[in-house]
Amino acid sequence: MDINQCINYLLSVSQNKVFKYFSGLLEEHNLTPAQYGVLNCLWSEGELSPKQIGGMMHLEASTVSGILDKMQKAGFIERSIDPENRRNILVVPTPKAIAIQKDVEATTERLNQTVLQDLSNSDQKKLKELLSTIIQSDFN
Repeated sequence: MDINQCINYLLSVSQNKVFKYFSGLLEEHNLTPAQYGVLNCLWSEGELSPKQIGGMMHLEASTVSGILDKMQKAGFIERSIDPENRRNILVVPTPKAIAIQKDVEATTERLNQTVLQDLSNSDQKKLKELLSTIIQSDFN
């Protein structure tokens, strides 16, 4: 098989390209793309457990823990013990994170516009639908 026909190659190379571009855009906010993902979850849902964040982002618990550690040190999140279940941790965005939400969302919109600029509106919609289908597929 030609490597250009391999779905893993196509997804990996395109994801790497988008990741590098997004990383550069987020530098002004001192965020990584993964940290943006966590904040996006918190901005949309409010208080969440690390397990809920991992589920929303399709990440392993150890990966989420490392991201949260760095975000807490940077002052973007606070962690507390769930008063209803002391074994559970709850994560919330700090005022610092809330203050940058509009700017970061504008940055994300700029990312989407740039990355998708060579696609028609219908192709953009279709690409997002197809990628979502792959994400939801159960082939583990």
